[in-house]
Amino acid sequence: MSFPVTEIRKNFPILDLKVKGKPLIYLDNAATSQKPLRVINAIKEYYEQTNSNIHRGAHYLANKATEAYENSRKTIAVHINANSEREINFVRGTTEAINLVAKTYGRKYIKAGDEIIVSELEHHSNIVPWQMLCEEVGATLKVIPINDKGEIIMLEYLKLLTKKTKLVSTSYVSNSLGTINPVKEIIARAHEVGAKVFIDAAQALPHKKVDVQDIDCDFLGFSGHKVFGPTGIGVLYGKEEILADMPPFMGGGEMIKTVSFKGTVYNDLPYKFEAGTPHIEGGIVLGEAINYINDIGLDKISAYEDELLRYGTIRLSEIDGLRIIGTAEHKSSVISFLVGDIHPYDLGVLLNEQGIAIRTGHHCCQPLMDRFGIEGTCRASFAFYNTEEEIDALIAGIEKAVTILG
Repeated sequence: MSFPVTEIRKNFPILDLKVKGKPLIYLDNAATSQKPLRVINAIKEYYEQTNSNIHRGAHYLANKATEAYENSRKTIAVHINANSEREINFVRGTTEAINLVAKTYGRKYIKAGDEIIVSELEHHSNIVPWQMLCEEVGATLKVIPINDKGEIIMLEYLKLLTKKTKLVSTSYVSNSLGTINPVKEIIARAHEVGAKVFIDAAQALPHKKVDVQDIDCDFLGFSGHKVFGPTGIGVLYGKEEILADMPPFMGGGEMIKTVSFKGTVYNDLPYKFEAGTPHIEGGIVLGEAINYINDIGLDKISAYEDELLRYGTIRLSEIDGLRIIGTAEHKSSVISFLVGDIHPYDLGVLLNEQGIAIRTGHHCCQPLMDRFGIEGTCRASFAFYNTEEEIDALIAGIEKAVTILG
């Protein structure tokens, strides 16, 4: 397909970096994405021309920062098709979004004997907060099994759903295997028994269009640094009527209307969940990152990355002794693999000597690794600035490393 990857790469200065004297080949996008000049310049511009605290000042800079921050919230609301910007809450990332829901909605509505469902595919951030909640209130955590391809077994999921199920929390796309889960069906089935659903969309937002009204999720979280924006900023989306009924997450400035020693009146949405001075620059620049990928076109990005995934799968499969972990029918641009008896870390170190960056280890998915009876994998994850030539270099790098390791 025709995709302007050469021109796009010019927007990412870090891709010109040399590692060990060789051009950087960055294939660790599931861990974090690189930033385009448009985002880098927006950060610089904020501190040079806008820097001020928001919402509380009457002066020029305070008004300018507040307007930019709230415009970004509107941009994000439109991007995921929220009903209103009041449903967009700025947090530090997906991890904080999940913890916020666990510690507010969870503590209020989930009681002893209730059940929460997650899947075997989940990142630790979508396991541990629910375990903590279950331990605190006496609820039970249940787990949807997966098949050998790394796909949720829907029949087993349906067996787990009962009137005791109060919340289902699952990833849209697996960070470790790239599996794209059938979230729309998962959500619809959960709603049939009256359960709410949280969708971890950290790995989905950079690669595909996410429409919260279409999938009808109750909550959704994502991280800015995965979607070509800054670290330390993310979003919790929630249906307005649910968020309005939830208690605050933290107390302090901004999340209040009035404070006295007799009592406090909490602020309206979304500010009720945004205590203290926020990551102002991060919130503003996240909107710029969203605009950047929309200007390229998410449909074009998704189609190009599908081609990279197809090509990478074919080329990696040609290596003797290499096995791909996670062969779901519907995948995003992630390939986890092992080569013979070579430890993933050893392979990762030798690839780094050739300027090739991949991820090795359990990818914060230890229960998933246990499911496959392995300690971890090598993971190559692609973004729209990667090329087939870089995949060829990865193949050559693996073959060279295999020769060295014997």
